Amino acid sequence: MYRDGARKSIWQEEIRKFSTETDLSLLFDVAIVGGGITGVSTALKLQESGKKCIILEAANIGFGTTGGTTAHLNDFFDTTFNQAIRDFGQANAQLYAQSGTDAISIIEDNIQKYQISCDFTRKSAYLFALDEKQEEQLKDIVEGAAKVGHEMSYVNEIPFPIPFREAVLIPGQGHFHPIKYIKGLCEAFIKLGGSILENCLVEEHDEQKDNVILKTSQGEIQAKHVVYATHIPPGVNLLHFTNAPYRSYVTAFTLKNHKYPRELGYDLCEPYHYYRIQNIDGENLLIAGGEDHKTGHADDTGACFSRLENYVRKYFDVETVFYSWSSQYYEPVDGLPYIGKLPGTKERIFVATGFRGNGMIFGTLSSQIIHDLIITGKSKYGDLFNPSRIKPIAGFSDFVKEAATVAFDFVKDKIFKDKIESFSEVGEGEAKVIQYKSESYALYKENDGTLHLLRSTCPHAGCEVRWNSAELSWDCPCHGSRFNVNGKILTGPTTKNLPKVFPYQKRDL
Repeated sequence: MYRDGARKSIWQEEIRKFSTETDLSLLFDVAIVGGGITGVSTALKLQESGKKCIILEAANIGFGTTGGTTAHLNDFFDTTFNQAIRDFGQANAQLYAQSGTDAISIIEDNIQKYQISCDFTRKSAYLFALDEKQEEQLKDIVEGAAKVGHEMSYVNEIPFPIPFREAVLIPGQGHFHPIKYIKGLCEAFIKLGGSILENCLVEEHDEQKDNVILKTSQGEIQAKHVVYATHIPPGVNLLHFTNAPYRSYVTAFTLKNHKYPRELGYDLCEPYHYYRIQNIDGENLLIAGGEDHKTGHADDTGACFSRLENYVRKYFDVETVFYSWSSQYYEPVDGLPYIGKLPGTKERIFVATGFRGNGMIFGTLSSQIIHDLIITGKSKYGDLFNPSRIKPIAGFSDFVKEAATVAFDFVKDKIFKDKIESFSEVGEGEAKVIQYKSESYALYKENDGTLHLLRSTCPHAGCEVRWNSAELSWDCPCHGSRFNVNGKILTGPTTKNLPKVFPYQKRDL
């Protein structure tokens, strides 16, 4: 398995092994936990500054969201500039606008400096409204952009075969191949003396006066600083209550008429749809995404793919769907990412999370912010994206709602379980969280009758997992931990697998 799901993404063919020969008894300057764009970019930036760094990845480089992104590079965000002005003030909103420009510049600089071939292309984006409500949203977006000096201009036509009411053109955006890009970063990192250790799960940390001791599946590792670039940090932390996990769905397909829109496209539906092209082995594919929902909150995740495909076929002359996959991201309660010192720690542990749908941008920006905080002790974005920030107004109602949702999920799933007398009551190809002989289990039966029986309680915070039929995984609706059918971790914040239940009694099957 090369990524955190059963479905293959368009980028997976480029994933390769990167572990280096490393003396783990060394004291590293920085240990970066996580091998996606955030971790690899941060490691390279610090290594360039003379730090001795190691990347610790629980699976393989590109296993998580970087291997499942659609890799749009845009400097306008899911949290609009007007919203940022209302919640954080004009000066902070302008700084927020600058962050996207800075991130794309970092990517361009890395590509040029290390001669990375990753299909990077600058192009315009179109943002379009499909109904009256979306028109009002678009007006608000454009007004906010004008206030922070971000260029958006109304247009009468868009390159997408979708009826619209109003649209704007946004120049200077882009896209790339995310795995080719981080492969290039890894190669540069290794050449500069950096170390990479794959299949190394970081289980816990002990922050001491002069260093941090990491307990991992490959033994103890010591570093002066640690960066959690794991999408959400492990353990139980304030950030697990100010971020909510979501899944997004993607399909990639050819068109019969070969009329591929070359630009980026976004509507304002809820959830919104987004479009770009990618050339794979000489053939153009149109990539469309959407159908986002909170992790563990869709009864039939397979239906999400069907709805997305049906929506796309309504407007595009679809020929063949070659890829369909889903991926995970985290929504911050106040709309801005959390990048900086991990709340509840002293001065040696850093984190980056809450990127919404802008992971390539904020993952890249995190490398500069965390680099600056470690090297100089400050960053121009330090206060704006401070993980310990508390805004009395911004995000408070969402914070209360999110906390209530987690509590409801916790209680509901503890009470409402299917009760069965025999495992034979579960059909082939079916999965359920069940109560059997007063115990709670996650049960999946393959089409050939092979039974996978696990404890159903997520080791992270005690919530009950739910079945994801599209990715053949058990997903935690509270904080986003995910496990395969054998109970192995696919996605944190958990650091422990779902326990397998052995032995099976033949009379029970």
